[in-house]
Amino acid sequence: MMVSFTLAELSATLDVPVRAGIGSQHDRPADQLIIDGLATLENARPGKLSFLSNPRYSQQLSACQASAVIVHPEMAGATQLPCLLSKSPYVTYAKASQLFAAAVAHQRPRTALQTGIHPSAVVSVDAVIGADVCVGPHVVIEAGARIGAGSYIGAGAYIGSGVSLGVDCVIYANVTVYHDVVMGDRVMVHAGAVLGADGFGFAFDGQRSVKIAQLGSVRIGSDVEIGAGTCIDRGALDDTVIGDGVKIDNQVQIGHNCMVGDHTVICGCTALAGSTRIGRYCVIGGGVGITGHLSITDRVTVSAMSMVTQSITKPGLYSSGTLLQESSIWKRNVVTLGKLSELSRTVRNIKRQLDQTGLPPPGHDYDEH
Repeated sequence: MMVSFTLAELSATLDVPVRAGIGSQHDRPADQLIIDGLATLENARPGKLSFLSNPRYSQQLSACQASAVIVHPEMAGATQLPCLLSKSPYVTYAKASQLFAAAVAHQRPRTALQTGIHPSAVVSVDAVIGADVCVGPHVVIEAGARIGAGSYIGAGAYIGSGVSLGVDCVIYANVTVYHDVVMGDRVMVHAGAVLGADGFGFAFDGQRSVKIAQLGSVRIGSDVEIGAGTCIDRGALDDTVIGDGVKIDNQVQIGHNCMVGDHTVICGCTALAGSTRIGRYCVIGGGVGITGHLSITDRVTVSAMSMVTQSITKPGLYSSGTLLQESSIWKRNVVTLGKLSELSRTVRNIKRQLDQTGLPPPGHDYDEH
């Protein structure tokens, strides 16, 4: 469905100033320049709004066919196109994307399922369903569950007993929410996620593994988004806690009793072992493994595919592993790595012998005296 705004309307709504286009081909006033969507610099056509957030792509500005572009004020001189000047172009683009998405959703034909309970849904008489809630086909909502006003429960979702959802939550198809999980307002959970399954807790008695009952739950703050296929385990005793504004990508595993601080971002296929504590405003890259019972302080970034085996006490960027190389070089380096302890021992022995003989160390300047 086609929606459009003038560039002047976008400027006012997004709270960023306009710089007029340069040259006769770009001299249409902002209140007459129609924008009907967003596009990349490379693929934009007339009518689209594009954005430059990474200076490495600035060379694409000269050939860009968009009607306007979001740029940092310092980059405005690199294009003749009309500009929305933003000190955070990527954030402005994100807000523009929400604006277009909301406009499209508003234009969709209304159906009976936008609010109300589908006839095939099974909803306990003891559940509390707020105003303007949509419950889709084959949803199950157990006794004592509370669904906040304006929320949406997609087809086939399961909401366990005692679950509490805040207002305007979105639970997509086939999500499973175990008993007593609590969510704040505006939480979005994508398809196939599982919240509140048992944590992986067993005690070995010498012959077999004895299951530890997982008696805690999961508490999720407001404005959290949880990706498809992600699993967040309930706590063994204390709750697993996800703070406000946390964004979790697809297929992430969060073990029992973990705590994730406000506004942290966890990228796809990352795994947090039990009782991990992550601070606020952290970024955990894709495929990261974090061993259990350690802490990561606020404002830490861990690069993709890293293995975190000890606590991080200072903010900053952390990485582990080896960089990509040609296989033949990588194999030789792996062989060398296997000999490092032997080489280190040899160097220590040579140093000890030199110390005993009184000879100067290698690299000593014999002529300095």
